[in-house]
Amino acid sequence: MDSLLSTQGIMIMLLGAYAAAMWMFLTSAPKVHTVMVSDVELARDFYEGMLSLTAAEVPLHYYYNYEQSLGTAGINPMYLSGNMGSTTVRGTANDGLWYQLKKNVQLHVISGASLGEKDRQRHVCFDRDCLDQILLRVQTRGVKHKIRREKPLNFLVKDFAGHVIELSEVSN
Repeated sequence: MDSLLSTQGIMIMLLGAYAAAMWMFLTSAPKVHTVMVSDVELARDFYEGMLSLTAAEVPLHYYYNYEQSLGTAGINPMYLSGNMGSTTVRGTANDGLWYQLKKNVQLHVISGASLGEKDRQRHVCFDRDCLDQILLRVQTRGVKHKIRREKPLNFLVKDFAGHVIELSEVSN
């Protein structure tokens, strides 16, 4: 009993309580998918206008830079703009647009993708599940689209203003 009330025992109990609190905090946090786009304002029109996604609050774990790594080591350079290495793409947690995809799934839209061929607006994603959810939303909203390739997923959508948007999965 004395060992539990010692300084070392109290520190171990506090660390255990902290670990349990962090585990509960991180497991209840929403899953966040990130999409890099070539034009954030056109992306806003697409996601809010055509797909009717609702704005979401920035998840608390993004304020503390948890899960902020984009994993850019294996990215094909053709998907990125020329200034990727010279400027900070991520910025602060509030950069970009935040949308609610599903109950506990959010979409974070940031700049950083280059224009595609024929000046297509390019939306690049590193997660197939994210693009599957966006494609499902496109299909259920009756938006005209064309699937160009299944693996890695690549499809085209035309927005209200006539811009062709290319959504591409980056395969590692």
